[in-house]
Amino acid sequence: MNEKEGSKDAPLAGVRVVDMATVLMGPVATQVLGDYGADVIKVEPPEGDVMRHAGIARHAQMGSMYLTTGRNKRSVVLDIKQPGGKKALLRLCETADLFIHNVRPAAMRRAGLSYEDIRAVNPSIVYVALVGFGQDGPYAAKPAFDDIIQAASGLAGLFVRAGHEAPAFVPANLCDRMTGLAAVHAVLAALYMRQKTGRGQSIEVPMFETLVQTILGDHLSGEAFVPPAGPTGYSRLLNAHRKPFRTLDGYMAVTPYSDKQFRAFFSAIDRVDEYDGDARINQHAARAQNYDVAYAKLAGIIATRTTAEWLGLCAAYEIPCQKVNSLEDVLADEHLRQVGFFEEVEHPTEGRVRQLRVPARWSSANVSTRRLPPRVGEHSVEVLRESGLAQDEIDELLACGATAQASPPPSSPEAAACAAAAAK
Repeated sequence: MNEKEGSKDAPLAGVRVVDMATVLMGPVATQVLGDYGADVIKVEPPEGDVMRHAGIARHAQMGSMYLTTGRNKRSVVLDIKQPGGKKALLRLCETADLFIHNVRPAAMRRAGLSYEDIRAVNPSIVYVALVGFGQDGPYAAKPAFDDIIQAASGLAGLFVRAGHEAPAFVPANLCDRMTGLAAVHAVLAALYMRQKTGRGQSIEVPMFETLVQTILGDHLSGEAFVPPAGPTGYSRLLNAHRKPFRTLDGYMAVTPYSDKQFRAFFSAIDRVDEYDGDARINQHAARAQNYDVAYAKLAGIIATRTTAEWLGLCAAYEIPCQKVNSLEDVLADEHLRQVGFFEEVEHPTEGRVRQLRVPARWSSANVSTRRLPPRVGEHSVEVLRESGLAQDEIDELLACGATAQASPPPSSPEAAACAAAAAK
C-alpha cells in the first residue's frame, strides 16, 4: 500500500468497503468514504467501469470524469459471472464493513449477491443498494439515469414554471451526485448504529425519492396542508426575473434578501425613498408575495452599470453579489487558489493531473488524497492475497480471466523490479 503517513488519523480509518457501484452516484459516494479514510475496494468487471470512458482522456479507461471520482480506492477485477470470481467477491465481503452496489436488485438476487447472500458470510455487514426507484413501488424495474430522474422528479418541468419556453435539464449530473451524498450519510448512520448495537443493515437509497424530497422541499408550498391551502411552487424561485441580471458588459447575480440588504441596495443608488414608499417590496412579508415586482426592479437597475461597478458598490454596502463565471473563470478563481482547492499531482500513468480537494476543513483528521485513481485491476492480486486466497488460487483466477492484474506503469518501482528480475 502506498498510503500516506497519518491515514490512521482519518475519520473512517479501519472501515473496509467492497464497492460494486458503477457510473456516477455510487462512485461519488465511495470517493467520499475513501476521502474519509475507508479502504475502498472498487470491484470492476474485466472491461472496467463504463464511467472510465467519460470525458477527455490521455489513455484508455482513464477519462477525466473517472479521475474526479476514482481517488482513494483500490481497483480489483472480478468477473462475478464465473464461479471463481463470485467466490472471491464473497471472500472479500467476509471482512468488509460495507457492501455497496447499483445493480438492479433482481439481478443481484439472480447472481446470488442479495443482502441475504452477503449476510450469510458476514452477518454484521452494512449492505447498500443504490436504485433508481424504491423497490416496493410500480416503478421498481424502471431504468434510471440523471436525465430520467430530472424529468420524473419535476426538476426539468420547473423551468417552464420559471418562465422558460420548454422544460430543460440542469447541465450537471445533479441527481447522481445528490443521491451519492444521500448514500454517504445513510452509510455513516448505519455504521454508527452497528457500533452501538452490533447489527448490520440493508439500506436502499433511491434516486427518484431522494430528488423528489429535494424538489418538493422547496416547492410543496400550499400542498403542505390538507386540504391544500394553495398551489405548489415557491414564488421566489419560480419568478421569471430570478436569473443572472444583464449589466452593461456582462451578467451577474445580485441577491439582496433581508430588509436590511434591500434597503442598503436602494440607498447605494440614492433611491431609498422609492423603496420605502413601495409597500409591495419594502418588507419581507410583502416581497414574499411580490418577488416578480422586486426582481423586475432589480433587473432594470442592474442593466444601467458595468459588472465591475456593481461589484464595487455591492461590496461597499455588504449586498450579496457575484459575477457570472465561466468554467474557466472558476479554474482561475483567486479564492479557490488561496484555499488550495485545486491540487496538482503527478499520476504514475496520466502525468500531471488536477484533483479537487475535500471541501470541508477538519481541525486534526486526515481527509487527504492518499491514493490516486487506479487503473483497471491495479490492485487485484494485492487485495485477493489480503483476503486469504493462496497464490495458486489467484493464479487460477488470472488464468481463466475471472480476475486481471494491471501491469505496472513503466516508471514505477514495481516495473523496475520486474525488469530487473526478467534480466536475470
